Amino acid sequence: MTDSIADLGTAKALANPVRQRILRELEILGEATSTTLADRLRITTGGTSYNLRILAGHGLVEEVPDRGQGRERWWKLSRRSIRFPMLSRQSPALRAAIEQLNELWLTEDLETFARFQMERERMGEWSDAMPYSRGSIRVDLDELADFFEDYLALLKRYQRDPEQTPRGARTVLTRFIAFPDPEEDV
Repeated sequence: MTDSIADLGTAKALANPVRQRILRELEILGEATSTTLADRLRITTGGTSYNLRILAGHGLVEEVPDRGQGRERWWKLSRRSIRFPMLSRQSPALRAAIEQLNELWLTEDLETFARFQMERERMGEWSDAMPYSRGSIRVDLDELADFFEDYLALLKRYQRDPEQTPRGARTVLTRFIAFPDPEEDV
């Protein structure tokens, strides 16, 4: 599911490092219990349960029906992609929460990339798996929107549940960022 998140509460719920780690683990595992997440994240089950309820309250995770036994609850992501309204449509408070979230994501991405660089040689055939492209395009706003939608369509083609992936597959992190060159005169 991909729809724009425009409410401040959801943006603030996302801008929490523990909740980001929970979302990341669910992205990797597909489904997990609070106990599994607590073990993997080295936090209490009370902490994971609390944060899962917050995420569920904002439609970011949901219970897996008919999976748990007794009090056991299984969780999965409700959406694979998160989008925010354009800057011109954000309130100052929403903008501040989104900026905090973007800083959190950028820091996490840089730390994760640094770990990949350090551990790369022990990854066997996956050590060469880092397609990289850095470029620029000249487009108007409508073309940039089309470009982004094309990227999302390509990404969606390869987003599958863990049980649907081919043997030998692993999670590959993808990031897309595009912004106007601030050095270019308008």
